[in-house]
Amino acid sequence: MRVRMTGLAGVIAIAALLVGAAPASAAPGDASAYGARLNVTLLGNPAVNAEPFAAANANGPTQNTFAGVDLTGILKTGLINASASRDEKSGGVYSRASTADVRVDLLSKVTGKISAELVEAECAATQKGLVGKSKLAGVNLGKLGQVNADPAANTKLDVQLAGIKIAEVIFNEQIKNNDGSLTVNAIHIKLLQGVLGSIGTGDVIISSATCGPAGLPIPMASGAGLWIGLGLLGVVSAPVAFVALRRRASLNAA
Repeated sequence: MRVRMTGLAGVIAIAALLVGAAPASAAPGDASAYGARLNVTLLGNPAVNAEPFAAANANGPTQNTFAGVDLTGILKTGLINASASRDEKSGGVYSRASTADVRVDLLSKVTGKISAELVEAECAATQKGLVGKSKLAGVNLGKLGQVNADPAANTKLDVQLAGIKIAEVIFNEQIKNNDGSLTVNAIHIKLLQGVLGSIGTGDVIISSATCGPAGLPIPMASGAGLWIGLGLLGVVSAPVAFVALRRRASLNAA
């Protein structure tokens, strides 16, 4: 049996299809975290590239654990935990990374022992914006100096050898990315290639969390979703109305 739809009935049917096919909300934001990442080249030694340990993502795996990093002469850690999540209703995202029993040997000949009982980074994105922070527990920076347990954003300590800056250590590094997201690195060690001296080049990051911007749900029943639905309806109904007018004009001419 063929069903013929004309006039308003056809428009209503098309609108029903549009509402049924449209998603309930806009795509929410993303979030990720990891415990440690290394990309270092020391003088006279081959490069050491280690992918993010215990990487987690709001798209899965949302939680990850790694028993510990043991890279002789560079970094040793205990248990690493990372997590990332998304609130489908609000569009908000959250991520966190924690690394226990951290010991950095990379700069030990210059700074002495650098260690921490716990290094954490976290960030959250909501419709109000993005926030991030880092937390350090049981920190010993040797000759490097001191840092608060809750360091201010982008707290930086320089590492010098014979008066020459060879590296910098950034605590609670907060980077606003081009896509609108925020990256929080609890500890970021940068080896600097200087003209007069260097022990190597590269980066060591301990506990990193990235999130946002938050997604924006758009319910189709009200608000912006309603206007989007009406806009789509207008796009489809306009050709239908045009065909109807042409058919009526043809009948009048006949």
